[in-house]
Amino acid sequence: MRFTVAIRAFFAALFHANMAERIAAALQPEDDSSASARIPAPAKPQRAATPQRPVRSDAVSLLATLQREARFVDLVQENLEQYTDEQVGAAARDVLRDCRSVIDRLFELQPVVDHQEGQSVDIPAGFDTGRFRLTGNLAGQPPFSGSLVHHGWQATRCEMPRWSGSDEAADVVAPAEVQLP
Repeated sequence: MRFTVAIRAFFAALFHANMAERIAAALQPEDDSSASARIPAPAKPQRAATPQRPVRSDAVSLLATLQREARFVDLVQENLEQYTDEQVGAAARDVLRDCRSVIDRLFELQPVVDHQEGQSVDIPAGFDTGRFRLTGNLAGQPPFSGSLVHHGWQATRCEMPRWSGSDEAADVVAPAEVQLP
């Protein structure tokens, strides 16, 4: 078969100019762009479309959890002018206890610096401003030495719950409560 094709191609090129051009083009080495233009790539199998999960900010999820389990937003949004300090303190004690319970469940928190407040701390050159906030007389170049005012906190574990509600409710911190008769 190859022999027959070669003979036919020879005589076609010999007697027909347009066939000679087509045969010459077919015999030229192909670059990648022309090959891909003529031969379509095999179609990739399409995966079944998975429905997108509603997106909710982790900040809204945390705020909603603090509200649901500790009534945090209610306390912060309440006008406290009408209450005595004792009443505010009593309400805050319960809310703060429940907030700590939420934080302990969702996070593992450790001090950034393992020193007692008031102890001397050395801050090296090239320190991370996300880990150390310097206050007071900020003259000169690091390294610095100062007194620890607060040891800071860092999360070593974070387990935020995944949102499974609707898109319309993604920004709701606390749903409206309606008591039916």
